[in-house]
Amino acid sequence: MTTIALDQRPAELRADKAPLGRLLRSEVVWIFRRPRTWISLILLALVPIVIAIGIQISGGPRGPRGASIYSVIAGNGFVLPVIALAANLTLLLPLVTAMWSADAIAGEASHGTLRGLLIAPVSRVRLLGVKAFGVAVAVVAACLLIVVVGAITGLILVGSQGMLTLSGTTLSSGAAIGRLAIAAGWVSVQVWAVGAIALAISTWTEHPLVVLAATIAGAIVFGVLSTIPALSFLQPYLLTNSWTALTDVLRDPMPTAGLLNGLAEAGCYLVIGLSVALARMVTRDG
Repeated sequence: MTTIALDQRPAELRADKAPLGRLLRSEVVWIFRRPRTWISLILLALVPIVIAIGIQISGGPRGPRGASIYSVIAGNGFVLPVIALAANLTLLLPLVTAMWSADAIAGEASHGTLRGLLIAPVSRVRLLGVKAFGVAVAVVAACLLIVVVGAITGLILVGSQGMLTLSGTTLSSGAAIGRLAIAAGWVSVQVWAVGAIALAISTWTEHPLVVLAATIAGAIVFGVLSTIPALSFLQPYLLTNSWTALTDVLRDPMPTAGLLNGLAEAGCYLVIGLSVALARMVTRDG
């Protein structure tokens, strides 16, 4: 009689039967088994290669040294990963992150598998956490891939004897690698925020393309609003407003105000996005 009673408990009460580690591993494997994930990663990794080849063909960047991030790339291969991260952050990284987030919830719903997940012995809070973890791992993998490919490409095609900063100083290779790690981590947090918003949208629809369109449209609108002086009062609340602070990792000493402000803004969007997604997940039928 006791066994029968236990088997008849609601799914939420039997959620602990599914080990969290196995769920997380399964989600990550599921993401990286899809061809679209690898196609996305390849496209992201091609960006630093294309930039380096373009600079080599054009004979190097022109303009006064210190005027922009491109002015220090000649013979300075460690700058290439930062340029590639900045280029990808404007569109490609939000696009592929929105795609991964759309597949996580809306994609499951469109294929009819989400209902099975919702009635499985996994609580909805844990299910959303697993989905968010999978997207986060994919984002970190993408940022690290951009940095690694960018550094290798920069050293091969551009060359380097350390990192020449926008301030005119030269950092050692070890310090340069540290700056690249900071850049990759900072960009990852920014894109996590985009992924959280996309996850929230994904919980409200069964059409992944809606998630893609809404997320990219939002990023574009934010970018436009940040350039309009009359709307300057809105800019501190826009996620994209702080993305230009990425170039601060190429200054010596490195300013931290812009980077920390960007982390705070991304953290707010991250909390809001996951909160909305959670509120929807615990109330939806499938």
